[in-house]
Amino acid sequence: MTPRDVLDLMKQHQVEMVDFRIVDVPGRQHHVTVPAVEVDEDMLLNGVAFDGSSIQGFRGIEESDMVMRPVLETALIDPFMSTPTLALVCNVHEPNGNRYDRDPRYIAEKAEAYLKRSGIATTAYFGPELEFFLFDDVRYDSGPQGAFYSVDSEEAMWNTGRGGVPNLAYKVKNKGGYFPLPPTDTQQDIRTEMVRELMRAGIRVERHHHEVATAGQAEINFRFDTLTMTADTTMLYKYIVRNVARRFGKVATFMPKPIFGDNGSGMHVHMSLFDEDRPLFYEEGGYGNLSQLALHYIGGILVHAPAILAFSNPSTNSYKRLVPGYEAPVNLVFSKGNRSAAVRVPVAAVTPKSARIEFRTPDGTANPYLAFAAMLMAGIDGVRRRIDPTELGYGPIDKNIYELGPEEKRQIRSVPGSLEESLAALESDYEFLLEGGVFTRDFIHTWIELKRSTEVEPMHLRPHPYEFHLYLDL
Repeated sequence: MTPRDVLDLMKQHQVEMVDFRIVDVPGRQHHVTVPAVEVDEDMLLNGVAFDGSSIQGFRGIEESDMVMRPVLETALIDPFMSTPTLALVCNVHEPNGNRYDRDPRYIAEKAEAYLKRSGIATTAYFGPELEFFLFDDVRYDSGPQGAFYSVDSEEAMWNTGRGGVPNLAYKVKNKGGYFPLPPTDTQQDIRTEMVRELMRAGIRVERHHHEVATAGQAEINFRFDTLTMTADTTMLYKYIVRNVARRFGKVATFMPKPIFGDNGSGMHVHMSLFDEDRPLFYEEGGYGNLSQLALHYIGGILVHAPAILAFSNPSTNSYKRLVPGYEAPVNLVFSKGNRSAAVRVPVAAVTPKSARIEFRTPDGTANPYLAFAAMLMAGIDGVRRRIDPTELGYGPIDKNIYELGPEEKRQIRSVPGSLEESLAALESDYEFLLEGGVFTRDFIHTWIELKRSTEVEPMHLRPHPYEFHLYLDL
């Protein structure tokens, strides 16, 4: 699109406000709104100034002037504003016009450019499967004298005996939420409305359904695309899901483990490489009909997985999900069948063009620009170095891992057990991310320090409610 195209779109929809949006380092969106009468071709080309020191992970107060410059192809009429508003995704620039190295969207674009320069492939396709919970009530507090959280859902198993209002039963049992029909599935209409809004926004939706957990777990799948475009879509998807939930008086959260004792929410990521129109992951007769290049890509993912998790599972809550027993992909192996494997090879109805791998470990707290870029860089490293996952003991394992004997289980490596461990892994294994200038040392160090100072250390300092259960009487 050109600036004139955007102005014509604004006129066509009688737009009164234009929303310029960026994504910070952890992955939250921020926006500034400009009256449409003030928006001209010059602003659409050169962008809007903002204070970078107020954005987490960006600059200090002494060098805070920055510019958000719109990506015109992302123009969208926002369906949630009462006043006609056009939304634009923006890239972050320095005052001299250079792209800003800590802008997550720039890192994603650099990863795609590096793939092309490598000669391995021209295009990487990504297809995330995001799961989320829809709660009726969410409460929490944390102070010097106490802390608590409480979530509730009309579907939740713990509400079978609730009194005071009509209880219409049909609650979802723990681990019993996969595909039930209404009235057990109370959220069909909400998900359908989410799908309608996603489709109106230009997103190709493939399916939606209730997920395994009690208390309103859901999944809506959209079609794969190139890395940066998929990250853009992921951010828009989360925005639409949250705001449609709000319309229905509910709270949508992508937290990996908001309830104890049932399945958590992941973001399984499907990946494939193409050389123009030629699929590179398919070879008939290979393991799962995968090519040797695809197996090397898997090798790179598994070798670097502990470091990747610092981006793909970047919250302390992420590791409450990554525990055995809940279909959690905690095992650093690849497999055609095991859903507890970090890398799964889909084999149902696979064609040469649909041949792909599925990295099951990530979750929705990831900044998709950074997580997808880190996965691609690990895969490229695996292809360049011809990393053989089988030679290194990463499988394939097509048995039920939970039924293996103690000696066999000891041979299987596991994902890190905490965000602290993943950050330590990244600290000792990040050179593969620096290739082609995709990530920078400055960014890696900033990320590690940000996560340690704002998430890991504050969690260490605070008493946990369950500690009172364990220790009050000792």
